[in-house]
Amino acid sequence: MQDLLFDFISKYVSLSEEEKNAIVSLNLFRSVKKGTILLQEGQKSRESYFVLKGCIRTYYLIDSEEKTTAFYTEMEALTPPSVISKTPSEYYISCIEDCILLVSNSDMEAEVNSKFPKFEIMCRKLSEELLAKERMDFDEFKTSSPEQRYLNLLQSRPDLIQRVPQHQLASYLGIQPQSLSRLRARILEKKS
Repeated sequence: MQDLLFDFISKYVSLSEEEKNAIVSLNLFRSVKKGTILLQEGQKSRESYFVLKGCIRTYYLIDSEEKTTAFYTEMEALTPPSVISKTPSEYYISCIEDCILLVSNSDMEAEVNSKFPKFEIMCRKLSEELLAKERMDFDEFKTSSPEQRYLNLLQSRPDLIQRVPQHQLASYLGIQPQSLSRLRARILEKKS
């Protein structure tokens, strides 16, 4: 798994053996079972996640109904806003598949960044990319119909269609599961 991580990092910065060993020595890798809740609403956390294998999702619980806001799969990072604000989380993070995660906290990151400044550069680049992607995703969601959101998802993240339970996918798209079934049928009918 560490080779996957180092391949990903090499897209941003080159690492010396000393830097690779420093990362490995932090013991950041964690195997997590499907169904595990990593963060609950109201809980404080200092942990950030990087998905090496598997899928995690973020969701709110509103009037006893789960409202999925995002899915994170291989080579995607998530730092919950509550980590930055040092306040209780407003949402949940759970594993919808068995996962291998890289789990870090701000103390570890500060230590590594002080020893190896290029990590700070890489983290800044990653943060900028993530912010731009989330902005584009938000704008696309706000300006699209449910059908267009589904078609965009088919194009940009087709793996999610197979990996994610239909009710979670529907919630992510902002529709009811029955509406997703009808929408899929309509799209298939158009293709025939």
